[in-house]
Amino acid sequence: MPYAQIPLDKFKETFSTNIELSSVALGGQVISVSDEFFAEAFHLLLVEPAPNLKGQFGPKGALFSGWESRRHNPTYDWCIIKLGTAGSIDGFDIDTSHFNGNEAPQASVDILYSADDAPAPQADDPRWEELLPKVNLGPNSRHLFTVPASKRANYVKLNMYPDGGIARFRVYGLVAPIFPSDTSANFDLAHVFSGGRVVFTSDQHFGVGSNLILPGRGKDMGDGWETKRSRAPGHKDWAIIKLGDTGYLSQVEIDTAHFMGNFPESCELHALRSDEIVPIDVPDDRWTLILPRTKLGPHRQHFFQLENVDGKPYTHVKITIYPDGGVKRVRVLGRRATAINENGEAQASDAIGSDGGSDAAAERREADNAQSCQPPAPPRGPEIPAVPLTPEAFAPFGKVVQAYADVNAVPNPRTTRVTGANQGTATKFHKLALLESTYPQDSGATAGLSVYRCKPIDVSPEGEWEVKLLERHPCTNQAFIPMGGGHGRGDALEEPGTAYLVIVAQNGEDGMPDLSTMRAFVASGGQGIVYDTGVWHHPMAVLYKVRQWDSRVDAHQSMTFIIPAQTMDFTCVETQIGNGDKLDCEVVDLDGTAGYYRVKVSS
Repeated sequence: MPYAQIPLDKFKETFSTNIELSSVALGGQVISVSDEFFAEAFHLLLVEPAPNLKGQFGPKGALFSGWESRRHNPTYDWCIIKLGTAGSIDGFDIDTSHFNGNEAPQASVDILYSADDAPAPQADDPRWEELLPKVNLGPNSRHLFTVPASKRANYVKLNMYPDGGIARFRVYGLVAPIFPSDTSANFDLAHVFSGGRVVFTSDQHFGVGSNLILPGRGKDMGDGWETKRSRAPGHKDWAIIKLGDTGYLSQVEIDTAHFMGNFPESCELHALRSDEIVPIDVPDDRWTLILPRTKLGPHRQHFFQLENVDGKPYTHVKITIYPDGGVKRVRVLGRRATAINENGEAQASDAIGSDGGSDAAAERREADNAQSCQPPAPPRGPEIPAVPLTPEAFAPFGKVVQAYADVNAVPNPRTTRVTGANQGTATKFHKLALLESTYPQDSGATAGLSVYRCKPIDVSPEGEWEVKLLERHPCTNQAFIPMGGGHGRGDALEEPGTAYLVIVAQNGEDGMPDLSTMRAFVASGGQGIVYDTGVWHHPMAVLYKVRQWDSRVDAHQSMTFIIPAQTMDFTCVETQIGNGDKLDCEVVDLDGTAGYYRVKVSS
């Protein structure tokens, strides 16, 4: 099998657009090993470089961060590793850092593919195929090798001859993605398991860009993307993500988990359709702005609806942060623009738009004729996603009122005041929203508290809600705070709802709602909202109730139940005259001639 050894200074240009398929961050794991007397093989897959443990000793001798076997093996030692995900392999990094005099003199690598539900392969499995032949290794150094792209594999066997130590072993390649068979399904096109790749970063001083598309939310700041502090005015950093496939985008999640004092002040997103893997030289005016510059908060999942994406397929997304800082994950939700078969694999032939042959064309004509006999379907307006409510995404329309588990995760942490209260039994988040009123002095308007008992609307998880009217309050802001339940106490609700739908739009130049700015959010029962003065909004809309259940038999199993929607009580804080005057409230019935806007409610 041909291979090439690559100088260390060529690492970036050789492997920067590849995925480390063996990483524990993707779920890579050691399955079995011939011998690990001096140092356990799990060290091979750790993300962090091997530390120098010189001078430290344990019961079996000197300590090393790596895999080290006994001496005097008459044949060779081996370690079987299951990759974090199946893929094609392009190369390896075999690292003997700090092993000097006890390093493995030679190594080779075998591969195979086996179904995930099949037993793990053994060392003598006849399906093993050599990918990297026996190569020489030296002490205390990294050894980079490239090989022709392999066939699909999800197991590798690292062999060392005859014995010794290897600090780290990294397998590079491309993920073999499996996509939803439903072409209308939204999923994370940027995720590493969907074939996403971070192909460029302007800076990754503290954390590498490839972390942005890893599974989960990570464990600390070390597994996110973090740039160094900037001092120059107007500085920005950016990362380019190549999506797993061309797609129609809908929304984005930007997660700043664990970044509390070093999250970016704001960010923006652009998208591009390009055949280049790394479109670094593409002029700025070819990138389409899909998320205008938006403030970010600390230690939080931010959810945003994207702009300029309807009917436009994209291959790359660029996230730009101002001026610097750390982001944990970027999730780009959308649907594929490519045809796929029932197994979720891309169609190699019969591209979208082809007639599929005369038989397929005839079948379509018959279907069209049958459809022509049916009454025309009502027009359907644009669809917008209902994203989880966060203070930053809701900021153009009002304020979010809630407590925070970590006081360092409040919005605007430099200015938001948080203190202890009630002799240490409470935490007070001060003035998260202020009351506003611009009524004429002689109007007789007064501030007060009202209670709304709101019945649920008729929409199910993954269902749609048509927006047929909006209202606004031109002289005051208005707050709605969920009240919870009373469990049999008086008139309080025993089982109140836990989520409600918030739909808002900006005022247009004609004094009517600007529907192009319409946004929808799902708020929890622990979040109150304050509509800014004059912001158009939908009446309160209570949703279904979600409950999580953990199995007592197996603590690792859990189930989510969607309970029929429940009524909710809200305290409303507002200023009003109270006689039906238009200064209190304006209601507009929207024109549904071309179809009403539809809010897609996720589970």
